[in-house]
Amino acid sequence: MTSIDTTISKRLMFAIVLTAITLVAEIIGGIWSNSLALLSDAGHVFLDLLALALSLAAIKLAAQPPNEQHSYGWHRAEVLASLINGLTVFLMAIGILYEGSKRLISPEEVQTTPMLVIAVLGLIANLLAAKGLHGHSHDDLNVRSAFLHVLGDAAASVGVIAGAILMRYTGWYQADPLISIAIGLLILVGAGRVLREAVHILMEGVPRGLSVEQVATHIRSVEGVLDVHHLNIWSVCSHIFALSAHVEIQPEYDGERSQLLHAIEHELQHNFHITHTTIQLDCSTCNGGPLIKEFNHTERETVCCGHGHT
Repeated sequence: MTSIDTTISKRLMFAIVLTAITLVAEIIGGIWSNSLALLSDAGHVFLDLLALALSLAAIKLAAQPPNEQHSYGWHRAEVLASLINGLTVFLMAIGILYEGSKRLISPEEVQTTPMLVIAVLGLIANLLAAKGLHGHSHDDLNVRSAFLHVLGDAAASVGVIAGAILMRYTGWYQADPLISIAIGLLILVGAGRVLREAVHILMEGVPRGLSVEQVATHIRSVEGVLDVHHLNIWSVCSHIFALSAHVEIQPEYDGERSQLLHAIEHELQHNFHITHTTIQLDCSTCNGGPLIKEFNHTERETVCCGHGHT
């Protein structure tokens, strides 16, 4: 396991401990105060705990080396964990919206003092956990999904605090289910984002922010390259990009092919952070092929001449 993964694991463990404490406090406080908003937030916290545990497990799996059955290793475990997180949060949000709608029709009295105290403690714990995860949330989809869980719960805690103060001074108990509904909608948005990105990776979509034509243009700019076709770009996980392509060499090029391959790989890594490449040179039977190859279920590709490189 790399030092980065070790750091992430420690921060996830810290977040797990804080989240577990928050969960117990909000369940007790929600029952004591009769607050649906606080119990809804406890449900969110429970799934936060599940999300953090899945994230930690995914990092442990991703540290396993490649083998004969899994040539990429276990990096995709990160994406699967994010998919599970997104699905569970989506289902939980539907439940919150349903319960909130029922209590909106028949509001119940809420004990605002314990509700307020527990919500404040929950907010502090969520902010501490979010701070620990924020540093790696932009580089790792798995950590980002866990960070979104915690951040969403922090926002929900703010809503619960506001609702407790409002009910304390006005007695308007409809605020409790309204806050629950708002929490549910907030969760739906976050879950949708995580699901969309996880599914995009599992469908081997082009990494977001990259353009096939732009990558092809950079490859063609390398000295000795005539053209590029059958170009595929995908993500192994959120931070490992892969590429395969057929690259046609200029007829007059007399340099070493290994140097040309190195130049192409450097261009890809420097400009697009593409670190895993499979490039085939001088594929004469594929000359004039399309930039993006079409596939169908019955097609068997012809093995082209030339040299492969990984």
